[in-house]
Amino acid sequence: MPQLTIVILGAGAWGTTLAMVSRAHGHTVRVWSRQHAMQTYLDGADVVISAVSMKGVSAVVELVQQEAIAAQTIFVTATKGLLWNTSVETMPLLPSQIWQAAFPTHPVVVLSGPNLSQEIQQGLPAATVVASDNLAAAETVQATLSSNSFRVYTNPDLLGVELGGTLKNVIAIAVGACDGLQLGTNAKAALMTRGLAEIIRVGTHWGAKPETFYGLSGLGDLLATCNSALSRNYQVGYGLAQGKPLAEVLAQLQGTAEGVNTTQVLMKLAQQQNIAVPISHQVDRLLNGDITPQAAVEALMLRDYKPETR
Repeated sequence: MPQLTIVILGAGAWGTTLAMVSRAHGHTVRVWSRQHAMQTYLDGADVVISAVSMKGVSAVVELVQQEAIAAQTIFVTATKGLLWNTSVETMPLLPSQIWQAAFPTHPVVVLSGPNLSQEIQQGLPAATVVASDNLAAAETVQATLSSNSFRVYTNPDLLGVELGGTLKNVIAIAVGACDGLQLGTNAKAALMTRGLAEIIRVGTHWGAKPETFYGLSGLGDLLATCNSALSRNYQVGYGLAQGKPLAEVLAQLQGTAEGVNTTQVLMKLAQQQNIAVPISHQVDRLLNGDITPQAAVEALMLRDYKPETR
């Protein structure tokens, strides 16, 4: 493929990893961090990949809006989080929606999957998904990032791909607590399976396709995040199960555990839309210090009997 100019917004672990992947084909890669002025970084950019935390997305979008953007520039969001929409008090905002609102004439692509950055940096094999309403843009990003060790698939369900990667962080906190309490493989398997059902329930209510959540950005990402100590969200749950205060757990993390904020926003949505999210509800209580990890498990086990398919 032709050599492109790729701009990575965010110099954290994920942004650095995506820069490494982008350089595999000899593309020109620029990595922007908050310590630098945005000016000149975006000159001639063919693809702009946002790898900033959810809390920083809006501010970064505003900075980019102040610059001259080439007409062909594709925006890729690799952020997994939710922002409560203060102007419309019914649905949260996803990162892709923030980017698309700011750049309505540009294609926006979501990148999500079971991608632990440390493993990718070591050259270990991984796969991911790029999703967009614009298939040509998704295919361009696919060709840009694909390599012998990093396989990229496309998917037209942008909403489902983005929600799968976002909502699984809440379940990962619960699974981390489960492992921290040493509750065993049976409990962990049950928690992950019911967690996936919860993700699908929220996602389909939002308008996503249920089958998307059985793919890499849903089930795949859930498995990776819930089975690795490299996952920051898993570490949050594990630390809480060991009796550590949330503030202490977060202070020890190398980066942001997006699941903490996602849980808060998800609970607002679930309460307003009357969506059953029992696991997320207990995670929210745990994060707020309203319940112990042991009591959260007991509350889930003592729920009313019901069919598995509901």
